[in-house]
Amino acid sequence: MPELPEVETVRAGLETVLCGHRFVRVDQRRRDLRFPLPERFAERLTGRTVVRLDRRAKYLLVHLDHGEVLVIHLGMTGRFSIGSAPRSPPVPASHSTDSARRRSDGGQGRLTAPALRRAAPRANPPPMANQALRERAQLGQFTHAHGKDAKHDHLVFTMSHGAVITYNDARRFGYMTLIPESGLNDHAYFSPLGVEPLSARLTAHYLAARAAGKKLDLKALLMDQRIVAGLGNIYVCEALFRAGLAPYKGAARLATRTGKPTPAAERLVAAIKAVLADAIAAGGSTLRDYKQADGSLGRFQHHFAVYGRNGEPCLRPGCGGRVRRKAQGGRSTFYCPACQR
Repeated sequence: MPELPEVETVRAGLETVLCGHRFVRVDQRRRDLRFPLPERFAERLTGRTVVRLDRRAKYLLVHLDHGEVLVIHLGMTGRFSIGSAPRSPPVPASHSTDSARRRSDGGQGRLTAPALRRAAPRANPPPMANQALRERAQLGQFTHAHGKDAKHDHLVFTMSHGAVITYNDARRFGYMTLIPESGLNDHAYFSPLGVEPLSARLTAHYLAARAAGKKLDLKALLMDQRIVAGLGNIYVCEALFRAGLAPYKGAARLATRTGKPTPAAERLVAAIKAVLADAIAAGGSTLRDYKQADGSLGRFQHHFAVYGRNGEPCLRPGCGGRVRRKAQGGRSTFYCPACQR
């Protein structure tokens, strides 16, 4: 599953080709991904301009000019590819809607918004300003090798400046929906979420208040999306290592008896923010084939201190211990028993 730095890397890559541009064509090739797509999904996107692109936890939020938000979750195998639209003559206005549909989907029954045909999207869109995007680039190619088979290209978005953004998802664990911006925070996807780990709201006092009196362990506390939104297994392991805290020790150690944060809480907050910032700067982690917007591989996996390093020497200077793997909550935890106490 992609974690926060990988989703943020995808957001940054999509931002350059979405923001300020209009959807002129939306090819919807199936009615569902993990969940059914909204009614009239393609039609509701067509003609809309992207105002900004945000991230909340592991969700991408595409804010549109009419007050709706396109919400995207990549799941395990969702990825975006960016290319440029081929030049072709405009669709004659005299052609019927039905014949236009047959031409646009090759007779395969793909769903295309009628408004796209009215806008004559094939009328030689201007070339993209960013030369790097003329070549097909991939965003969000995660754990499983996929994307080579076009049958998994479920959605294709053509933008007003000529960019063609294809969503490919071999296992269809990703999903998309449209939510009114005014109701975003109250939606079932977002109302339970805790604070963003890179925001000013994640403080030692906040963690101490959530940990006080709890019987769960440190890793379980950090993995709880109701407490900290967007943290996943990789970066929790790395943050706990940087903070020198054992993942299986009780979370209550983050608070004193009076509820104030302990030094452990201060170290942990600093470590969470630092490891996420470093991972984003490195373009995320390549678990087999993760790629950035320009097609280059993320690099943070080369800087893992503990994750995936079972049996290898600890990298902390002077430690002398070896990394161990432990199962917690059905997930693999990597830590150094010598320096994480």
